[in-house]
Amino acid sequence: MNIIFIIGIFLSLFQFVLLLNKKSKSLPDGILAAWMMVISIHLLSYYLYYQGYWDEYPHLVGITVPFPFFYGPLLYLYVLYSIKNETQLRQKDYLHFAPIIIAYLYMFRFYFFYSLEEKRLVDKGLINDFDTFSNVLLIAFVASGVAYTMYSYRLLNQHTQLIHNNFSNTERINLHWLRSFIWGVGIIFLTVIVVLITRNIMGFSYPFNPDYIFYSMLVLAILALGYSGIRHQNIFVDNVVVEVEEKPKESYTKSGLKEDQANKQHASLTEFMAHQKPYLEPKLTLHTLAKRLDISPNHLSQIINQFEGQNFNDFVNKYRVEEFIKRAASNDKNLTLLALALESGFNSKSTFNAVFKKQKGATPSKFMSTHTK
Repeated sequence: MNIIFIIGIFLSLFQFVLLLNKKSKSLPDGILAAWMMVISIHLLSYYLYYQGYWDEYPHLVGITVPFPFFYGPLLYLYVLYSIKNETQLRQKDYLHFAPIIIAYLYMFRFYFFYSLEEKRLVDKGLINDFDTFSNVLLIAFVASGVAYTMYSYRLLNQHTQLIHNNFSNTERINLHWLRSFIWGVGIIFLTVIVVLITRNIMGFSYPFNPDYIFYSMLVLAILALGYSGIRHQNIFVDNVVVEVEEKPKESYTKSGLKEDQANKQHASLTEFMAHQKPYLEPKLTLHTLAKRLDISPNHLSQIINQFEGQNFNDFVNKYRVEEFIKRAASNDKNLTLLALALESGFNSKSTFNAVFKKQKGATPSKFMSTHTK
């Protein structure tokens, strides 16, 4: 187990340093850096406990007990400000950390009025002054973690829908890696729940310390974060924060767009797409297209949704796929499929392949081989 703790401590500190040394740090960078520092301190504390240092230095006992309360709020705030272009936390954001302050205040007498021997006995469970508090704290940890993970995932899903309703190219602005990271954090908390139920309620006795499972999974999460940072580059190198206008809360029926007006604007849209081919522009957005058609972005979104049954991203990419098929069928220049895809408005091979397979149910090469014979 030593090597796992050492790896986790080193990686979290290393990522903390990387985030601090970014040339243009954003608010999410600061939040993630704080989280990495919290994790490193938490892992170090448990490593010292595992090595028996708490017996030798009883003042270390309980110092990081409230630390799990950091994880849920920091995850939520990181997700929130990864999709909002803000430079500082709001005052109400600090309320998320109130349970940490309450826990430390409750443990104040333990930290400053218990003798070294009493702290040793509390740690070994021979003094039960904090048994009830520990049980309440454990339940609160799990509830906090699950609630914040679910809310963070919901928040990210809402943002993903907005992105697909506003952008035709989402490769540089999607947060798929963050979705995976949220799943990882959620799995950690679910594992904690399973262990608590089997051990404390069902009375199952583990042949090893189940805490090792949690901390090992935490180290794996840090490894995954580091891998995402290297692979996607936008965690430790640059910042891609895209803020979009949310669709009005009222339904489309209250948008003020009359049926005859909607029919005319839909006809204008299809004619414009067919003749002007704006989809050939890789960075085409809802606002750009709406401006060219001289209609509001919300009305354009409504028209695409109601008449085409698609979001803006799928709508534009449908035209790109059909454009690619036409060009590939009459490939006089003997261009590669990727070159044809780039000419059709796609900006990368990965996006092209994913979109094409989603719409046609086959890879581009397989589709063309069966439709050009």
